[in-house]
Amino acid sequence: MPELPEVETVARGLALKMEGRTLVRVAQHRPNLRTPFPPGFVQRLTGRRVAGIGRRAKYVLVRLEPGSGSGNDTLLIHLGMSGSMVVSRGPAGAPGAHDHVVMETDDGAVVTFNDPRRFGLMDLIADGEVDSHPLLAKLGPEPLGNAFDADTLSARLAGKMTPIKAALLDQRVVAGLGNIYVCEALFRSGISPERSAASVAGKDAQRLVPAIRDVLTEAIAAGGSSLRDYVQSDGELGYFQHSFAVYGREGQACPGCDCDVARTGGVQRLVQAGRSSFFCARRQR
Repeated sequence: MPELPEVETVARGLALKMEGRTLVRVAQHRPNLRTPFPPGFVQRLTGRRVAGIGRRAKYVLVRLEPGSGSGNDTLLIHLGMSGSMVVSRGPAGAPGAHDHVVMETDDGAVVTFNDPRRFGLMDLIADGEVDSHPLLAKLGPEPLGNAFDADTLSARLAGKMTPIKAALLDQRVVAGLGNIYVCEALFRSGISPERSAASVAGKDAQRLVPAIRDVLTEAIAAGGSSLRDYVQSDGELGYFQHSFAVYGREGQACPGCDCDVARTGGVQRLVQAGRSSFFCARRQR
């Protein structure tokens, strides 16, 4: 599942290709993904100019200027587990087996939503209803936004006896965090993934919030530094590889301390609610 940095990378890449452009042709090749496409999906997109592209949590939001008989709709995109947005130069050819939506802009760009497992989704949200949309209404604060600080995090964790790892993955506590970057942020802040969420307050929260911000910012920078000229061999935007301190490094030396791998086992792996947590038991308490 793509996490916040990957979705932000996709949104920024799409913005470079689509903002200010008009969708001259839109093709929908199946009736549904994880959920059905909204009624009149193709007609409501065709001929619309893209006013801007942003992100909320793990969703890409494409703001559309008013069209004939329509207001400022927003196209909501979730990539699911295997979805991708591929940008190429037109004209569009025959769609592949998993190319479910194809959008062509007035300057010849072809944007294809490809999703082999069909866990992604697309929806159109009417003007003024974005914040109240069922997928967005209960989301917590953005971890890179001004509303996210140590006091806010402490208040949202208060009374929660679940492990801090699980609490941070709860999108109602903070929006957009996923397994990889929670592992990395807990490592940087020296907090064990097994700690109860309620115990992470005060100075612990003051360490954790900047750790979350830093790891996300660095991941976005690593994926987005060459976006303007970046095109993979298949034209896909996003899903860049990053260097992690602990994630996926079970049994390796901890990069944050001098622990003896032969004696301590180095970076350890713990399964929590079906997800792998990677941490250093000596560094993280």
